[in-house]
Parts: sequence; structure tokens; C-alpha cells
Amino acid sequence: MAPAPHISNGLQVLVVDDEDDIVELIKFNLEEEGFTVNSCKNGLEVIPRIEKNRPDLVILDVMLPGIGGIDLCKKIKDKYSIPIIMVTAKTGETDAVLGLEFGADDYVRKPFSPRELMARVRSVLRRYITPLEEQKAGSITIGKITLNPLAHKVYVNDEEIELTLLEYKILYLFMTNPGVAMTRDKLLDRVWGQNVFVTDRAVDVNIKRLRDKLGPEKNRLETIRGIGYRFNNA
Repeated sequence: MAPAPHISNGLQVLVVDDEDDIVELIKFNLEEEGFTVNSCKNGLEVIPRIEKNRPDLVILDVMLPGIGGIDLCKKIKDKYSIPIIMVTAKTGETDAVLGLEFGADDYVRKPFSPRELMARVRSVLRRYITPLEEQKAGSITIGKITLNPLAHKVYVNDEEIELTLLEYKILYLFMTNPGVAMTRDKLLDRVWGQNVFVTDRAVDVNIKRLRDKLGPEKNRLETIRGIGYRFNNA
């Protein structure tokens, strides 16, 4: 019998809760399983955070400052196809039912065991991840740019963009080294190869073309005067 697919590597979870100890408990257990975890404490932060860096799963507390979890659940589901696990108080059965009615995929009651939460996380994600998405789970996502090394494809705002081989290699180098300054000489060696003679101008031309194709995310490719370029992952 084939082993069950591993559902954590490369997947991002947004934890929304205003209790630090709960956030730390969830974060610790998710990271132990290989997930990347971000968190928010205020409901007003959630939609902007999702727009900036789309998570693969949201774990959402019902009681939040700013905007409550039930309203947030509806707002998220109206706009995005992102699975949501609601976290409710022990006596919050009504909240759990409302959450499910507004599109939540599952819920857990406080206090919960880490084992129960992880079982629900895996169960919900299995319903969302198709074989194609499993392949995409190995992708690199920064902001609204997703690079899929296995399929050799790049997406901006979930729309595929066409890159030349050189443009793809440049983007791959930057996205696997975010925040690292790259000189033109280093780019020439890593992308074109040491045995190929090209000028610095080739780097600048291909960077410009790549920026144009990245559209709203073009400013992530920053020029560092006197040095070269850097990919901003902030």
C-alpha cells in the first residue's frame, strides 16, 4: 500500500488568535510538522495579510478584537478558496455552527489537544490538495509571486506568466536567495555560466524584461547602486 502524501512541506498557515499562549502552542506544533506559520492578533489585520501573502490554511479564533471570527470567515470565503478551521470556546457550539454555515471547513473547541488540532489540519488540507496542488506544495511563494520548480512555471496573482529560460533562472536564483545582494558578476556566473562571455549589459536587459513581466510585483527586484540587485521578500 502506497504511503499517504505528506501534506506540510511548503504550506503556509495563518493563525489568528489574540491569546499569545494559544498562538505559540499552535505555531510550535505546526512548525514541528513542517508548516510555515504566520500569525495575527487583530481581526482587522487578517484580510490585508491574506492579500499580501496567500496562506494555504487559516486557523481562526471566534473571539477577536477588530472584526470577529464569524464575520471574518464569511469575508474570507466570499473572496478566497482557502480552508478555515474555527477555534471556539468550550461552550461555543452556536459559534461553531455559524462558522460552518459561513463556510468554515472544521472547528476545534478550547482547550484542545495538539494531536486533535493536527489531525483536523491534515484532514482539511487533504480535501483541498489535488495531485497537482501536491506538486505545487514544493513551490516558492513570495508576496504574490509563485515559482514552481517542478513544473517550471511562474505565477503572479495566480496568473501564469511566460518567461524566457534566462529570466526564469534569474528569478529562481533571487527567490531561493531572498534579501541577498547579487553583483552582476555573480549573476553572470550563476545564470549564464563561467565559460560563457557576456557583458554586464545582458544582466541589466534581462532584469528589466523580468521586472516588466512581474507587473505589480516588479519592485521586489531592487537595484542596489554600485553593487547589483536584490530580491525584496518583505
